[in-house]
Amino acid sequence: MTLQLTEIFYSLQGEARTVGWPTVFIRLTGCPLRCGYCDTRYAYQGGEAVTHQYVLDKVKAYRTRHVTVTGGEPLAQAACLPLLTQLCDASYEVSLETSGAVAVDNVDQRVSIVMDLKTPASGESGRNRLENIDLLRAKDQLKFVICDQQDYQWARQMLEDYQLAERCEVLFSPAFGQLEGSQLADWVLADQLPVRMQLQLHKLLWGDQPGR
Repeated sequence: MTLQLTEIFYSLQGEARTVGWPTVFIRLTGCPLRCGYCDTRYAYQGGEAVTHQYVLDKVKAYRTRHVTVTGGEPLAQAACLPLLTQLCDASYEVSLETSGAVAVDNVDQRVSIVMDLKTPASGESGRNRLENIDLLRAKDQLKFVICDQQDYQWARQMLEDYQLAERCEVLFSPAFGQLEGSQLADWVLADQLPVRMQLQLHKLLWGDQPGR
């Protein structure tokens, strides 16, 4: 079994609970979604076919315990699941960045899932697999990328309807170049929401460069 790989790179984690930690990123190729704000369109297709051992050897070259498997949509490849297990077996702290449009029920329980629920402005909110929410645990995180006030109100309603903050950590992030972080922060504070406001550290440091 092989994986279709776009890139492996070493950088600072820019989001979620491990923000700031040196991390190896494994970006798999392919995604069934076409979000309007996507910043990794280069991962939609192409890449190279590699073995799991190739990926493990590349990761081992970096002296870090943090590994993130991302995409595209990594779970679009069946070979992603055994890779996650092999990384956990190697004692890495593994996180998975997924859109939530693909079932997460077979993801290794040791993996921290970072699920990106798609907002209306993404153009893909109809693809959200809402049954995934019931599978999230306290160690997981649920992310909303907010493009405008309509997105914010939608995310706020989801927060209430599904009691999301009682299930896992909830992250609100402004869409890069579309919504000012200060505006989103004002909304969160005004409504006293139990969410973590986050900015994308890697973009603050290096802009919108691929592989950073």
